[in-house]
Amino acid sequence: MSRSCGIVGLPNVGKSTLFNALTNAGAEAANYPFCTIDPNVGVAEVPDPRLERLSAMFRPAKTTPAVFQFVDIAGLVEGASRGEGLGNQFLSHIREVDAVLHVVRCFDDPNIAHVFGRVDPLRDIEVIETELILADLAVVERRLERIARQAKSGEAKAKKELAFLERLKAHLDAGRSARALPMDDDERAMLKGLFLLSAKPVLYVANVDETHFAAGTIGPNVARVREKAARDGADVVVLSAALEAEIARLDGEERALFLAEYGMDEPALHRVVRSAYRLLGWRTFFTAGEKEVRAWTIRAGAKAPEAGGVIHSDFERGFIRAEVVAFDDLMRAGGPAQARELGLVRLEGKDYVVQDGDVITFRFNV
Repeated sequence: MSRSCGIVGLPNVGKSTLFNALTNAGAEAANYPFCTIDPNVGVAEVPDPRLERLSAMFRPAKTTPAVFQFVDIAGLVEGASRGEGLGNQFLSHIREVDAVLHVVRCFDDPNIAHVFGRVDPLRDIEVIETELILADLAVVERRLERIARQAKSGEAKAKKELAFLERLKAHLDAGRSARALPMDDDERAMLKGLFLLSAKPVLYVANVDETHFAAGTIGPNVARVREKAARDGADVVVLSAALEAEIARLDGEERALFLAEYGMDEPALHRVVRSAYRLLGWRTFFTAGEKEVRAWTIRAGAKAPEAGGVIHSDFERGFIRAEVVAFDDLMRAGGPAQARELGLVRLEGKDYVVQDGDVITFRFNV
């Protein structure tokens, strides 16, 4: 299943620095607008200490984490929706991501130019949001033209879509994001097919300087971003992209010492990935054996056959049953054999809703 996040923001806010830290992809990061021309695409591992504990228990030949794709596009400017700064070209690259990671500059640095001359997080957020809404408006208007012709024939489905699109257009015209429009299930299905940017859930990343982050001083800029996020029902992760880039270059003991020096238990980037998972309602289940211990991602509410299908279509098509043990139960038992002896391994059928942390063996026949 798709697990992707598009990184947006003004030029010089730390997007590519953050992308590099997340993915170790080595994207260019420099002090001038449009340093990133083509989209950078990279994959980050999803941090999960449960996977490490399962690996220690089963001692497999291979341990495979779940992964998350990030797409970094060039910084957007006012007029991006009309093509300013190659904006439309950039926006097209994130139409199909699951969520938007909006990097907001909350640091002052005379050596790093700001496109508006000074830092103002709320103004910067508004500029980006406006451009996304305007780009969506163009998509809706084009769809309206096509569906209006179909609706003239009296087709009931087309008439319903036309009414929805007219309501959506008025909503966007008023400067409001598509995700803020009340919708029924049918309308949500219609919206999904439009791939609107402002319909995607948003995670704000407040990028502060290394000194303030180390000192734990948040400051008024971050406070304003948090207030904005609270109003929108969004999450905020505060980090220093420059510091995270340094951490990402270190391994093992060096990394542990560096984190300890800054009073951190883990890189802040781990919180970014976990927050994105929480935002999208994803869940993790595991498969474990001598050959491989692996983490898999499913949507919340997925049933056992669907979870099996994430591994291979045959698992879903020929599903018989799932042998399930909760991660915590497995750890308390001390191993799979002990868990069976204690009656902690359950046999579940097609209607079982997979829970976060389930360790599953699938039985199937095709």
